[in-house]
Amino acid sequence: MSLVLYGHPLASFCQKVLIALYENATPFENRLVDLSDEVSRANLFRFWPIGKMPLLRDEARDSTIPETTIIIEYLDHYYSGPTRLLPLEIDRALQVRLWDRFFDQYVQVPMQTIVSHRRRPEGTADEIEVAACRATLTTAYAMIEKQLGESSWVTGEAFTMADCAAAPALFYAETLVPFCEEQPKLRAYYNRLLARSSFARALEEARPYFRFYPYQEKLPARLRDAAE
Repeated sequence: MSLVLYGHPLASFCQKVLIALYENATPFENRLVDLSDEVSRANLFRFWPIGKMPLLRDEARDSTIPETTIIIEYLDHYYSGPTRLLPLEIDRALQVRLWDRFFDQYVQVPMQTIVSHRRRPEGTADEIEVAACRATLTTAYAMIEKQLGESSWVTGEAFTMADCAAAPALFYAETLVPFCEEQPKLRAYYNRLLARSSFARALEEARPYFRFYPYQEKLPARLRDAAE
C-alpha cells in the first residue's frame, strides 16, 4: 500500500483527511496512533518529530506530508479522483482555501481549546479563554450562515476541501455552542454534511471512541447511544 495515514479516528483533524480519502475511494492504510504506546508513538515521531496527527506517508514517492490542508491538496494532485476537492480555477481555489482555513482556525481551534479546558483538573480552567472561544464560535456561525446563501456547500454547489474541514469542525463545535434558530442554513448544511457518505463513514469508525469525548452526552443520539 503506497499511502499510509497516521492518525486516530476520534480526532477531528484526522476525520478531515479521512473524508477526503473516502470521497475518492483512495486506497490507503489507516494506521492508528496510540501516543501512550511507546512503539506506536515512535512510528509517528520518526517521520514527523512535531508529533501532530494526521500524517500521510507516500511510500511510492518517499514523501512525508503533514498538516491537513497540505495532505488534501497533495491527494488532489497526485491521487485525484471523481471528486475534485480543490478547483483548478484560481479564484474558486482561493475561496476554497479561505474557507478551509476559516474552519480550521475559527471553528476547530476554539472548539479544541474549550475541550482541553474541560479536561483540566477541577478549578483550573481559564474561564476567560473559554468564554472568548465560545464568542469566536458564535461569530463564526453567523459568518457561515451568511456565506452559505442558497448554496449546497460552503463555496458553491461542489463539495470541496473546505467542506472536508467543515464537517468534523461543526460536528464537535455544535456540542459546545449549539446553532441558534436564526441559523437555518447552517443547520441544513450541517445535516447535509452528516448525511455525506464519506463523513458518515468517518463517524462510524469513531463510534467506539466517543466515550472518551467529554461532551459525549451532546452528540447526535445514534452516536451518543453507541458511546454509552
